[in-house]
Amino acid sequence: MSLSVTCSGTGTPFVVLHGWGMNGNIWQPVVPALSENFQLHCVDLPGFGLSEWSPTSEVSLEGFLEQIMPALPERFHLLGWSLGGLIAKQAALSYPERVISLNTVASSPHFVESDSWSGIKPDILEQFQQQLETNFKKTIERFLAIQAMGSDDAREQVKQVKQLIFAKPMPNPGVLKQALSILQTADLRQQLKNIEVPFTRFYGRLDSLVPERAIADISALVPNSDAVIFNKSSHAPFISEPERFVSELLRAVKS
Repeated sequence: MSLSVTCSGTGTPFVVLHGWGMNGNIWQPVVPALSENFQLHCVDLPGFGLSEWSPTSEVSLEGFLEQIMPALPERFHLLGWSLGGLIAKQAALSYPERVISLNTVASSPHFVESDSWSGIKPDILEQFQQQLETNFKKTIERFLAIQAMGSDDAREQVKQVKQLIFAKPMPNPGVLKQALSILQTADLRQQLKNIEVPFTRFYGRLDSLVPERAIADISALVPNSDAVIFNKSSHAPFISEPERFVSELLRAVKS
């Protein structure tokens, strides 16, 4: 199995994990600025981009960590976006001695909406699962459109992200489908209180996948963490507000 990790810059190691259907190219808008401050490690999660999936691992949060942790520095700051945020939370829970700080973007400990929880409507993820059977590239494009929804320049954002993502190979179809199941079923709400490392959460106010009303609920589960809200962003504030995103991230990890 080969894992693709692109390194740039010098200093304290900083690892970034992308979201569902994406790859490490998604971070390009903030790579130059972060590389000026850290030794940046942009990971293609197993089964995505240039990274292969190990056939001996199950597709789960633990399965992703089993494959990426041996390839990462001994200690590092960690940033995870969306699904990558779930994986990052699990890393902080399972390997607290290796994670200097935990930072998540547009991520929830439980993504699916229920009577007592705000999130993605279950039927949307069900539609994605069905569409993956017929045209998974089109499914990813639709997912991108939902992620940008609400932003002033949504169309331009989708165009920019598509160019970055499709510059690398499409994801492994089997891993893509099972990773979507993680978004449907993973629930770390009760474990969040066990996170011991400094924890900052970044959100887009216009996000339809992690809606604004969910932020207070998540804050109640981890009162020792900080929440930063980007008023002009939806699901990808590091693309829609890159300069402010880098500024807020630097403030969080260096405080």
